[in-house]
Amino acid sequence: MVSHSVWIVGTSRSGKTAHLVEQFCNWVTSEKQYTESFYTKKTGRKKTGHVPEFLYLKQTEPGVLVLAANDDNRRELGDIIVTSTLGKYPVRAKTPLGFFQDEVILFWPLLINSLNLKAQFPVRLRPETEQELATKLWRPQLDEEILRLAGVNESRLVRRILDLLQLAAYSGIPCEDIAQILAKGLGENTTTLEPEFLASLLLDWRNWCLERGLLTYGIITELYSQHLLSDRNYQQHLTKRYQAVLADDVDDYPSVARLLFDLLLDRGAVGAFSYNPDGAVRLGLGADPNYLEGLAERCRVEILNGPPPESLSEQLTKQMVELVTEPMVMLSLPKTVYSIQTTSRAQLLRQTAEEIANAIQSQQVQPEEVAIIAPGLDAIARYTLVEILVKQNIPVQSLNDQRPLISSPIIRALLTMLALVYPGLGRLVDRDAVAEMLVVLSRKQQPPENSTDAMHRLSTTDAMNRVSTNIDPVRAGLIADYCFVPHPDRPNLLPVSTFERWDRIGYAATTAYNEILEWLEQQRSQQELRLIPSPISLLDRAIQRFLWNGSNLPYEQLAALRELLETAQHYWEIDTRLRQIAPVETTPHTTIIEFIQLLRRGTITANPYPVRPIGGARKAVTLATIFQYRSSRRSHRWHFWLDAGSPLWAKGGAATLFGAPFFLRDRLGEPWTAEDEKLAEEQRLQRILTDLLSRVSERVYLCHSDLAVNGQEQLGPLLPLVNACVTVISESTENLRSPTS
Repeated sequence: MVSHSVWIVGTSRSGKTAHLVEQFCNWVTSEKQYTESFYTKKTGRKKTGHVPEFLYLKQTEPGVLVLAANDDNRRELGDIIVTSTLGKYPVRAKTPLGFFQDEVILFWPLLINSLNLKAQFPVRLRPETEQELATKLWRPQLDEEILRLAGVNESRLVRRILDLLQLAAYSGIPCEDIAQILAKGLGENTTTLEPEFLASLLLDWRNWCLERGLLTYGIITELYSQHLLSDRNYQQHLTKRYQAVLADDVDDYPSVARLLFDLLLDRGAVGAFSYNPDGAVRLGLGADPNYLEGLAERCRVEILNGPPPESLSEQLTKQMVELVTEPMVMLSLPKTVYSIQTTSRAQLLRQTAEEIANAIQSQQVQPEEVAIIAPGLDAIARYTLVEILVKQNIPVQSLNDQRPLISSPIIRALLTMLALVYPGLGRLVDRDAVAEMLVVLSRKQQPPENSTDAMHRLSTTDAMNRVSTNIDPVRAGLIADYCFVPHPDRPNLLPVSTFERWDRIGYAATTAYNEILEWLEQQRSQQELRLIPSPISLLDRAIQRFLWNGSNLPYEQLAALRELLETAQHYWEIDTRLRQIAPVETTPHTTIIEFIQLLRRGTITANPYPVRPIGGARKAVTLATIFQYRSSRRSHRWHFWLDAGSPLWAKGGAATLFGAPFFLRDRLGEPWTAEDEKLAEEQRLQRILTDLLSRVSERVYLCHSDLAVNGQEQLGPLLPLVNACVTVISESTENLRSPTS
């Protein structure tokens, strides 16, 4: 029997997604033809059109499950499908993990019965809360000897152990089998902890979470693959709801996704899947492209040949791969590849930014047509590039810039405010924090911007610097020195007249300080009367009173405030659940202390929703790591490959999770040797080169400094490419510039 499912294979930007949408539109057309032919069959009229078998299996309109590798791609794919079908067909667009989570929560009563769980609504744990709770649970067992054997600190070890549960769940392996797989994979490796010990910690953690109705990504995926997917009642509901599935970029899906696809196809559903052999961006982070590729045997394979339109892939891929794999080959790259070479990295960053600024100002290229791609972006590189370009009135957009919340001045100011209102938090406040709070909370009300582009031109740091405040840093420091009274329980701010020369503060600063002081006193009195429901309410009041105040905040600041409120709401929701299960005798404000300390440790919280500004695409230079750029599926006219001599290019810009190779379905538990690692890095580098060259249409700049940040010489795998460039822009040839396009 001919399969109506389709397996679409193609390189980056070869039209896989468009073909996927076209396939969906064909299904919709076929359904309409089937409806007409069903009617004409009853009336004796002529049948029209060929109809796939899956359409005969349904008497009602089923939904279509649409899956994408990440949330950004999910939104774009869902929008394209809805637009193409005018919204007339029921479509559910999700990521694989998002789908598993929704299904587990939807069918939670079924899991309660089958696993004998306590009847309570489940609550999902964010990664930062997951790690904190796991650390508290395991701390009695993670003594100094264990940490010494592991060779990492407590935080890193806890994250590594939790990742094992997630990897096993993605692979469809039950938690009970983790010890066996690790023992087989690690063999006689004595530099790691005993597999049985690690597995016992994970079992304790999983059971502890299920008792309290707490769900992590790993637990959600295990519940779905091990319990829901094998349940007959669930299978009936699933196949009734979905008679078609579209999955884009399945090379980035975990193994358990194929179990879902196999079940749907076995029950008569039709599928369309796109696969990129040069993709596998998430390989080592839970994806299993080889196992997903086995779905091709059940489908009609369609290969999209030919290089992507307007890309350098056909021109450069073969030469670059050959130079990287065989460095002794004498080849010279064409004039579409340039190099920027300096001795120090500081010089490289400055010269790269200046080269971009010169090209944009001379109108060779527009800001939105330029991408800076690096294997890793440290704070120094990010700040330097943004600062130089913004001063030239060139906006910069960082992709998924997940910096710790505590790095934002407005977040630090709000946390200081909490410590001044609630008692018992005095040890979390110092004079510098109070001075910063006064500066942030005394911002002047700004008139609404007429142009959204004006707001987009500012980076996070630049926007904070340009906001005018009634209390400048110097006056804030004076006030904090003379008016702040430290106290472990009740830190206080005195009236400005306490300062003998308070007249030096000025009218505007004095007025703003008195308003802040009066507001803090009001909140303290309301807190004592229990009129503030929770610290979340207090944060919202402060934002409304001092930060929002009728003005338009830059998007980056709005995103930081949303992150803070979402994180705080989640944190107190989890705290409430834990206190319901097992009441703890603690001081009333212990949770606030732990929350502030969690953020001050530099915890990176999840991005708020929506994670990007609403509206048209921002006209800015893109700044991203290799992993972020490849995941976003973007393309540009010009690429600047930063730190071309870095060895991190072979790592793909993302660290592989500990034990990830042990959980790949085609090599479960097999030892991972140095030779395997070398081969994997070579293959990853070839995929990176092929993928990136498919996403650039005009020029590639290889930006290389002889010395890295730590002063070591950079001898990475792309160094042969730098040496093979015909045109070189370096410190000794400052006047040499690439010809105008």
